[in-house]
Amino acid sequence: MEKLETSNLKLGIISGGQLGKMLIQEASKWDIITYVMDNAEDCPARSVASHYQKGSNVDFDSVYEFGKMVDVLTFEIENVNVEALKKLKSEGVNILPDPGILELIQDKGLQKQFYESNGIPNSPFKLYDSEKAIVEDIEKGVLQYPLVQKLRKGGYDGRGVAVLTGPGDLGKLLPGASVVEEKIEIEKEISVIVARNKKGEIENYPAVEMLFDPTANLVDKLICPSSLTAEQSEKAIRFAGKIIELLDMEGLLAVEFFVDSKGEVIVNEMAPRPHNSGHHTIESVLTSQYEQHLRAILNLPLGSTKIKLPSVMVNILGAEGYEGPVVYEGLSESLAIEGVKIHLYGKKATRPYRKMGHVTVLSSSLESALEKAEKVKQLIKVKSWKKS
Repeated sequence: MEKLETSNLKLGIISGGQLGKMLIQEASKWDIITYVMDNAEDCPARSVASHYQKGSNVDFDSVYEFGKMVDVLTFEIENVNVEALKKLKSEGVNILPDPGILELIQDKGLQKQFYESNGIPNSPFKLYDSEKAIVEDIEKGVLQYPLVQKLRKGGYDGRGVAVLTGPGDLGKLLPGASVVEEKIEIEKEISVIVARNKKGEIENYPAVEMLFDPTANLVDKLICPSSLTAEQSEKAIRFAGKIIELLDMEGLLAVEFFVDSKGEVIVNEMAPRPHNSGHHTIESVLTSQYEQHLRAILNLPLGSTKIKLPSVMVNILGAEGYEGPVVYEGLSESLAIEGVKIHLYGKKATRPYRKMGHVTVLSSSLESALEKAEKVKQLIKVKSWKKS
């Protein structure tokens, strides 16, 4: 019988946002000692971590010194100093997922080349070192509108992306090395979260459908189960499983897909960590994504991903026109609705479209869950006594 003394295990998490907080909340159930590093002293995860270390996730010394404190090191964000992780790995620190995987995923250009070389369907693309080179190819007719430019590094939650529909949008081009893709006619945006442990066991969550706020370019609602056909769902799950196997990855991988106007399933991008598209699993699936991540990186048997009830997840975003100390409206009214589960991340200040929390709505039918979720969306407002 394998021996795992979780009470003596020091788990380090780089960055202390809401994902880190929810991962620590799960780790505490197994009496794991948790360390979190973040530059913000009031980061959400600090309130639940056993130990807090102030430091930047992109600073070599901060990451290196933090890694020396723990037995297992993981992260809730891709923007981490990989050179520090590589040095820690060479010195025997157990880092999961592996720094090499993180290095690949940090660079959208390397991601696209990975998909292409492994026969994984993705949108046609070209790599560019500058916006000047993009303009030259547009003028030569090499690139055709509409197109999407994505910075190879640093983009997150819709940032680092420019959509160009015609010559009048050239001013939107972003400076820096980037990927330029053909703009796909998107019918649906979906996500599949898959987990793998050291033994090579793989478990996938059912595909979920993401509806986006066009202004904030953030997920507005997440629906589980999705409205995909059985064939589309099977394809997405198969591709996600293939990717995590090709990466030989231990941990949790979220793979985002487009379903185009022809019904084809195309990979968009991936994240090697717990993900916004898996928040609903806390209540609606037998094993939450956070517990599954722990199981995967500790090489434990992976948990069941069976759905308990249909669910809709709604992000709680800071309201437009408000910036400062946060005030929530509509919480009591929302909690009066059966099946409503509210998660506030503990961020002390709000600003327009900042992720402040999420609500998962459970019901016996998806139609009922959607109806309740819309009520919650209208009820909960994130404001401040200061107006921006």
